[in-house]
Amino acid sequence: MEFTPEQITEIISEITNGEQGFQGLVKQGLESLMHSERAVHNAEHNDVSNGYRDRRVCYDRKVFELRVPRSRNSNFYPMLLGVLKDQEEEAQKLVSSLYCSGLTTEQVGKIYEQFYGKHYSKSQVSRLLNTAREDVNAWLGRKLEKRYPILYIDATYVLTRRDESVSNEAYYTVLGVKEDRTREVLTVVNFPTESATNWKDVFEGLKERGVAVVDLLVCDGLSGIENTLADTFPQADLQLCTVHLKRNIVNKVKPGDKKQVMEELKQICSPDQWDITPEKAFGVFKEFIQRWQKSYPPLKRYQHDRYRFYFTYFKYEREIRGMIYTTNWIERLNRDYKRVINMRGAMPNPQAVILLMGTVAQNADIYKYPIYNFLESRLFY
Repeated sequence: MEFTPEQITEIISEITNGEQGFQGLVKQGLESLMHSERAVHNAEHNDVSNGYRDRRVCYDRKVFELRVPRSRNSNFYPMLLGVLKDQEEEAQKLVSSLYCSGLTTEQVGKIYEQFYGKHYSKSQVSRLLNTAREDVNAWLGRKLEKRYPILYIDATYVLTRRDESVSNEAYYTVLGVKEDRTREVLTVVNFPTESATNWKDVFEGLKERGVAVVDLLVCDGLSGIENTLADTFPQADLQLCTVHLKRNIVNKVKPGDKKQVMEELKQICSPDQWDITPEKAFGVFKEFIQRWQKSYPPLKRYQHDRYRFYFTYFKYEREIRGMIYTTNWIERLNRDYKRVINMRGAMPNPQAVILLMGTVAQNADIYKYPIYNFLESRLFY
């Protein structure tokens, strides 16, 4: 059937003036191209047509509901869909980027409408994030290296909705320093609370993913973590965060004594000391406690042998001590988590928190550069 130019113009005008307007014309054109391509396919492959399937695609900042032709042998895939797929992936990347930058699903839906001319509800935006969730979960389940000279661990708490109630739940992060002196997040795991028992499950999960050797674990003063480490990575040293130690002690003395106590602790814990060992540093610390516990009896508990783990860093070269005697590196990552999460209030479920934290951890560019200060440390030989 042939049409005159006038007839073609009239048909186009009728379509563009219809309910869908110019978008309807584009839809008709896309479907016509695929229909013609199927005819060529059938002739070349001795195939026959077999109806249509519905497919939603993005094109020219618009969302189209297309009827995609099918063939009986199920081996027909329109070239046009391959071109449009890039547009669709870009739209999903936009949704993921906006959501993981701190916007709510409702805010993402409004911005999506501005770019693609179609409003998406919170549940529809959530479905668009499925690809991002799959990518993050695959990254968090990836195979790990056999040896990590240093692991930093910490838990951060996030208000999370679960079973119609909201509670402050713990999310565990493990930051590893690799043999090439770059850093990477190994895992992000959710438990309702933080405990040494839960950390044992986390460590066992790392072993299942390939980790066999850890030389040094750096963490805060979580009770029982030394036993958990001995059970999972018995060859590893343990370093507890001296910043937490100093803060806890200073909080137990009167305001008038705080400055003096902090100054003495600063000298005891200084990583720049030359002729010192972990045992000698712990001995100086116990002498400090003995003097001050006369005025503050609660300090007596710091005489316990467990507090020797706060001085493990003196076992290593001075060049590395300043990097391992605190948990500053992983706490910086926790601040990045909070920057994204705190914009929302209570999170809808643990999976949403893992998506955000995993995305932040995966894109932490500061961890991708080697730490050259470690070149002289025995940890990397």
